[in-house]
Amino acid sequence: MGASVLFVRQADVGPFASAFWRVALALPVLAAWTALAEGRSAFRVDRASSLAGTFFAGDLFFWHLAILGTSVANATALATTSPVWVTAFAVLVLRQRVSHSGWAGLLLCLLGAAALVGQSWHFDPGHLPGDAAGLATAVFFAGYFLAIGRARRVRGAAAVSLVSTAVTAAILLAVALALEPTLWPASAAGMASLLALALVSQVGGQGLLAVGLAAVPPAFGALVFFLEVVSAAALGALLLGEPLSPLQMLGGALIVAGLVVARPRRPKPATQSPPPRDPAASIAPGSPLTQRDPGRH
Repeated sequence: MGASVLFVRQADVGPFASAFWRVALALPVLAAWTALAEGRSAFRVDRASSLAGTFFAGDLFFWHLAILGTSVANATALATTSPVWVTAFAVLVLRQRVSHSGWAGLLLCLLGAAALVGQSWHFDPGHLPGDAAGLATAVFFAGYFLAIGRARRVRGAAAVSLVSTAVTAAILLAVALALEPTLWPASAAGMASLLALALVSQVGGQGLLAVGLAAVPPAFGALVFFLEVVSAAALGALLLGEPLSPLQMLGGALIVAGLVVARPRRPKPATQSPPPRDPAASIAPGSPLTQRDPGRH
C-alpha cells in the first residue's frame, strides 16, 4: 500500500480519477481470484463488505482532499492516526482488552510516525480544511478496517476484496465524473502507472490486508498500517531521491519495534502432569514376575 504514492505521482490524471482507476482496474483480477478461490457462489453482495467499500471510498476521497488542501506531511501525519481510532473502537465499543504490550506498541508506533513526518509538520490556519480532511481520512480508514475484519468472519478474503472494491469503484466513478475534467490518462506511461497502482496497491495491498485480518486481532492489525508510512518513506528514498534524515530512520525503527512489542502471543499450552507410572512397565521381560506358573491355571 505504501507504493501508491509513487504511482499516483506518475499518473497524468487528476487525484479523483486516479483513485477511481486504482479500484476499477483491480476488479478483473479480483474477480478471477474470487472465481478460482471460492467459486461463482462468492459473487454475492453482503452488508459488511459493502460498508467496507463505502468507507474506503470516503478514505480515498478525503485523502485526496487533504493532499490538495494541506501539506503532504500534515495529511500523512493525520492519516496515520487511524490505528488510534481502531483501538478506541475496539476498546470502547467491542469491549476488547488491549494488553500492556499492545498499548506500549501503539505508543512506540505513534512516536515513530511523529519522527517520520513530524519535522515537516507545520500549523497554518489557512490549511485547517485540509487538515480536517486528513483527520477524516483516518476515521474512514478505521471504519474500512473494522468492516473488513467483520466481513472476514463469514466470507473469504477474495470475495470480501471484490465486493468492497466494486462498491468503492461505483462511488468514485460518480465523484470523478463530477469533479474531474477528464477520466482518461493522456499517455501510455500514465496508463501503466494506473495499472501498477491497481495491481500493487489495491490487489496486493488491500487483498493481503483482507487475508491478514482473519488471523490477527483488530487492535494489532491496525498497528501494521504504520508500516505503510515506513515503506512510503523508504521507497521515496530509493526511487525518488528523497533521502531520509537520521530522525526519520529512528522513526522507522521505532515503528518496527512497536510492532514487535505489540505482536500477539500464542497462549502457552497447559502443562499436564505425567500419567501415573505403570509398575509393570519397569519389570524386565523374562523376569520371574513375568513368567507364568502353569500350575496355577
